[in-house]
Amino acid sequence: MNPVLIEVLRGSTVESRHAGALAIVDASGAVHTALGDIDRPIFPRSAVKLLQALPLVASGAAETFGLTNEELALACASHSGEPEHVATAAGVLAKLGLTADALECGTQWPSREPVLRGMATRGEVATPLHNNCSGKHSGFVCVACLMARNGGAEPAEFARGYVAAEHPVMREVSSALSAATGVDVEQAPRGIDGCSIPTFALPLRSLALAFARCGTGQGLSDANARAARRLRQAAAIAPFMVGGTDRFDTRVMQAFGERVFCKIGAEGVYCAALPELGLGIALKIDDGAARAAEAAFAAVAQGLLKIEDELLRSYSHLQLRNWRGIDVGSLRPAQALTQALAP
Repeated sequence: MNPVLIEVLRGSTVESRHAGALAIVDASGAVHTALGDIDRPIFPRSAVKLLQALPLVASGAAETFGLTNEELALACASHSGEPEHVATAAGVLAKLGLTADALECGTQWPSREPVLRGMATRGEVATPLHNNCSGKHSGFVCVACLMARNGGAEPAEFARGYVAAEHPVMREVSSALSAATGVDVEQAPRGIDGCSIPTFALPLRSLALAFARCGTGQGLSDANARAARRLRQAAAIAPFMVGGTDRFDTRVMQAFGERVFCKIGAEGVYCAALPELGLGIALKIDDGAARAAEAAFAAVAQGLLKIEDELLRSYSHLQLRNWRGIDVGSLRPAQALTQALAP
C-alpha cells in the first residue's frame, strides 16, 4: 500500500488523505528517493508531453517549418484554451497550409472560466484549437508534413489518421518514449488518451529516469538530447503557453526558468526535470487528485532545491477558502513525504 503523501485539513483536523508514490531518479538510473510502489505501471497521460514532442525537434520538422519558442512550448502544453493558445496553434497549422480540420484531438471548450463565459456571451463555438492538446497535435501534424514532403506524399492526406498507433508519426512518438524511459512501450499496457493518441502504462521509476535524461541529455541520442534541451528552453522562455493564466506549471516555470521543467498529467500524475541537480521526478496520487499532485510536487521541489519559496509553499500548504473567502483549512505534506525530503 502506498503511503499518504498529502493531508487535507479542515480547521486543524485532518479531513482527507491522499496516498501515492514518488520516484526521484538520476540520469544513470540511480534512485535518489522512492516512496511507495515506483515499479507499478501507471498511465502518465499529459505529464509526458515533453517526451512526445521530441520527434518534432529531432526530426527537423520544427526547424523546417520555422516554429517559434511559443509554438514549441505549446507542443508540450495542456493549455487553458485562452486566445493566445488558440492563435498560436492556428499559426502552426497556417505554416503548413492547413486549418483546424487537420487536428484529431477533438473539440474541447476552454478550461479557463472567463474565456468560456466570454465565448458563450458572444455566441462563439469551440473548435479543436481550443482543445488543451491542440499544441501537441499541431506538432504531430508538423512531423507528418515533413514525412510527407520527404516521401513525396500529399501532406494533408498523409497526416490523416496520425493518432493511430500504427501511423508513422505515432511510431516515432512511441520510439521516443521507449528511448527516454528505457521501456519497450509496445510491450506495455496500452490505452487511449483523452486526445485520442495511444497512452502507455509505465513505472514511475522509468518516467523519472526519462525526465532526468531530458534534463541532462545523458542516456539520450544526440538528436533527442538537443530536442529536449530546445523544448525546455522554449518552455522557460514562453511558460504561459504550457498552461496559462494562474496555472501551476506556468507559474513555476515563470519563477524558475530553466531550473525546472514540470508538467501535470490527468489523474494525479506529475513529472519534472531539475537539470541543475541532474534529477527527474515522477509521482502519482492514487485517487487522481490534481491539487494533491501539485502540492506534492511543490513540496518535492522545495526539498530538492533547498529553498523556502513563497510560490511553492503556497501550493504545498495550499490555503482553502469557502465561497465567502473565509479560511477553512489547508493542505500539507504528510509525514512520509516530509521525512523522505528531510536533509
